[in-house]
Amino acid sequence: MLLKKLQLKTIDYKLVLTMCFLLFFNSIVSAQEIIPDVVAQKPVEVPTGQKLKVDGIIATVGDYIVLDSDIDKGFLEITAQGGNVKDITRCQMLGKLLEDKLYAHQAIQDSIIVSDAEVRSMMEDRLNYMVKQVGDINKVVEYYKKSSVEEFKTYFADILKEQKLSSEMRDKIVDGVQITPEEVRNFFKKIPKEELPTFGAEMEVAQIVVEPKVSKEDEQKVIDRLNAIRKDVLEGSSFATKAVLYSQDPGSSSNGGYYKMTRRTPFVKEFKDVAFSLQEGEISEPFKTNFGYHIIMIDKIKGQEVELRHILISPTVSEDALKEAKERITNIRKKIESKEVTFADAARTESDEKETRANGGVLINPNTQDTRFELTKMDPTLYGQVSNLKDTEISQPLLSTDDKGKKTYKLITVTNRIDEHVADYAKDYTKIKDLALKEKQISAIGKWFDTKIKDTYIKIIGEYRDCAFTNNWLKK
Repeated sequence: MLLKKLQLKTIDYKLVLTMCFLLFFNSIVSAQEIIPDVVAQKPVEVPTGQKLKVDGIIATVGDYIVLDSDIDKGFLEITAQGGNVKDITRCQMLGKLLEDKLYAHQAIQDSIIVSDAEVRSMMEDRLNYMVKQVGDINKVVEYYKKSSVEEFKTYFADILKEQKLSSEMRDKIVDGVQITPEEVRNFFKKIPKEELPTFGAEMEVAQIVVEPKVSKEDEQKVIDRLNAIRKDVLEGSSFATKAVLYSQDPGSSSNGGYYKMTRRTPFVKEFKDVAFSLQEGEISEPFKTNFGYHIIMIDKIKGQEVELRHILISPTVSEDALKEAKERITNIRKKIESKEVTFADAARTESDEKETRANGGVLINPNTQDTRFELTKMDPTLYGQVSNLKDTEISQPLLSTDDKGKKTYKLITVTNRIDEHVADYAKDYTKIKDLALKEKQISAIGKWFDTKIKDTYIKIIGEYRDCAFTNNWLKK
């Protein structure tokens, strides 16, 4: 991979290997568990020449222990995800487990708290996904070799809590890393010319959005419904249960409407303003965002962080409203085609999407925060809408439904195409900055390990003391 190639030339190998494991295992944690169709566990296949041993403690990191079987479970999890363990040694697997234990141990020392509500939320999310994979919670229990659902949940809750502590600690390290333009410039200069990265073909896209108008009567129905739910909760009903039953937010409804957020969390302003105006246990009045109407209940406030639950309900859009919206966007398209107005000016004056209209409808790539979309990484839905458009061509009106069920009509056009090219400092600054920042984050993680290993009780037992670890776990 390109990033790996760059890193091998610009930072020491120890840090690269650490980050590769970090990213690989973190993707396993953040992705939902994928359980194979055949749930009976097969004997774990380990690299050739290595033997499974009777289980026992092989390492201690602070208050945490690592069992020999934990290594086997690590191989099993990678295999379950469709990964290949052929080139991963038991020593490398142990090194990754030691990293996770040190992250979790230090998170506790730094007073990072993972609440029971967070663990329950993660548990519910993971279990729902796993059950969908195999069709039965008992098959999940069998896969993990537990005797009952309760035993599995206790076991899995401990795993999830440790994973969350580890990820919170890791995030704390990298969140404090910033990079200056001078550092970006120096990073780019030290890449040999023949090793400059090649970026794939990209395009810039703009859109005009027309939202069907919702009648006052339909809006009031939603407000009344939320007020009734609020009244029930104030009288003793469970907010979480109401969220599961009625919320239209796919990101939280199955978790009882649960979110944890700070003022930096990328929620819309209206939502954050209400959330941070409430006290613990308080329930908001219904309020509106561009997603619909909400009510929020605050579970817990921890410094600058709040744990909350919310319910989202969007008004129903009538067929007449959809028809009017289509007629309106069709007329906008005709004006652009007849040169009465440019696409950008029409977006500024006619589009209902406030996030893009001021910028002439230009879309921002959510992954890079710039205006370019690499074709091979583009959202499949967006790619399908623009892939056949010629330069300056405007799409026909497109009826779009987002993940919350909200319907809008769109016009889309490609404003710029960028062919595959070797990195250019001026044109590709955002991407180069991202690479430079990743390198600095890797370095920060490496320095953190060097410091914390020295300050933490760590013991490795038996033949694993012969491992050539990338970190100085043996404190030699």
